[in-house]
Amino acid sequence: MGSRGCTLGKTVVWLFVPLSLTVASCAPVGPPYTAPEIHVSGRWQAQDAGPWDAGTPDAATLARWWNTLDDPVLTDVESRVLEANKDLKVAVARVREARVVLGAQRSGLFPTLNAAGQAFRQRSSAHGTMGRAVDTEFYQAGFDAGWELDLFGGTRRAVEAARADWQAAEAARDAVQASLMAEAALAYVELRTYQERLNLTHQNIAVQEETYALNLSRYQAGLIDELAVQQSLYNLEYTRAAVAPLEAGLEAAKNRLAVLTGNEPGALESLLGEPRPIPTVPPRVAVGIPAEALRNRPDIRQAERNLAAATARIGQATADLYPTFRLVGTIGLESLRAADLWEWASRFWTIGPALQWRLFDAGKIRWTIEIRTAQQEQAFVRYESALLQALEEVENALVAFAKEQRRLEQLEKAVAAAQRAAFRARDRYQAGLVDFTDVLDAQRTLQNFQDERAQSRGAVTAHLIRLYKALGGGWQPSPVENP
Repeated sequence: MGSRGCTLGKTVVWLFVPLSLTVASCAPVGPPYTAPEIHVSGRWQAQDAGPWDAGTPDAATLARWWNTLDDPVLTDVESRVLEANKDLKVAVARVREARVVLGAQRSGLFPTLNAAGQAFRQRSSAHGTMGRAVDTEFYQAGFDAGWELDLFGGTRRAVEAARADWQAAEAARDAVQASLMAEAALAYVELRTYQERLNLTHQNIAVQEETYALNLSRYQAGLIDELAVQQSLYNLEYTRAAVAPLEAGLEAAKNRLAVLTGNEPGALESLLGEPRPIPTVPPRVAVGIPAEALRNRPDIRQAERNLAAATARIGQATADLYPTFRLVGTIGLESLRAADLWEWASRFWTIGPALQWRLFDAGKIRWTIEIRTAQQEQAFVRYESALLQALEEVENALVAFAKEQRRLEQLEKAVAAAQRAAFRARDRYQAGLVDFTDVLDAQRTLQNFQDERAQSRGAVTAHLIRLYKALGGGWQPSPVENP
């Protein structure tokens, strides 16, 4: 009997070894995945509206686009964001989680081996089937092995989905980084804009204080009436009232940058407290072609990987329609006496195939396949929507950047004209040729134009930041990994 059992065991092994070797070559069930092609226009609609260079943006420049603004403090801030931002750390942890899930899914492709042992002593009842009390000892030690043969590819589809999830998590991390780089730069430009506006406001306050002092002295000398004094006073106080909201905005920008760099509000005062000019934009910007921009954007890659995962899960669900095959076996030692456990005669073993096939489940598997198919359709629509939104962002950023530059040029001319008008009005007022209303109107106009120009300077740089982000800048590919 022992010889026959050994022969049977060898036969089963030799049958299943070639079968297991062919599992990997069996095509898994479910739809195969092919990445959708990107069909977009060959050029941007707004490409002729501004200082664009149609050449492909340099990858290194696009990954660290803030260096084109030539501001060392901004570069320092961006480095701090990369090192310590909390949202980015969460995104990195999600990538690690996805890698662990992938590893867990891949383990299903390999056999399992368990070690077990037991030793017990029991006493039967004196009034039991044996008619007397019997003490019995039992000792056992051995290994159990099992291997589910992935003939229909359910496990391989699960691994495929987990790998796509991991790649989507990496793309999501890159998208978070790109957004954070842009958000930090926008907050920095906002801070410098507030500083410039505050500086202009204090300059106007100084001019208006001189005007008020001049009117007051002339009134006290009886040269003018009180109307001009009160007009110069309320103009001065109105300008002073603009300081508080500007200072509040400045502090909010500082606090935002502190949090983005992983610090408490106020921690970057030594770095940001000293006023610096608003970063200026380069004269030409390479925008490339739409297809290149879409390939650069991590959110597009994330949407495509989510589509791949959803497609693989259809196959994973479809595999449940088919039977599962397992090769199971046990080998070990057992004895009624501890002294005999390690003898060769105490050995035992079992080996053989096992089959399981769900014959009836009221359509649950097919409903699950329908669910996965619907989820794949949603993922595809989200992918197409991400493409359209990306194109919209780039086109809007191109137009906004070009139009704001044109507006800034016009504001520069308006400020120059307003400065000449204010100078002339003050001269004519001191010569007694006009009343103070002309001076008042000229000062207000100049102040408004200067403030709008400062905001426009910040807006030009902000629109460039949004353009770089829309083009897929602010991150760089990680080394290729194959976990």
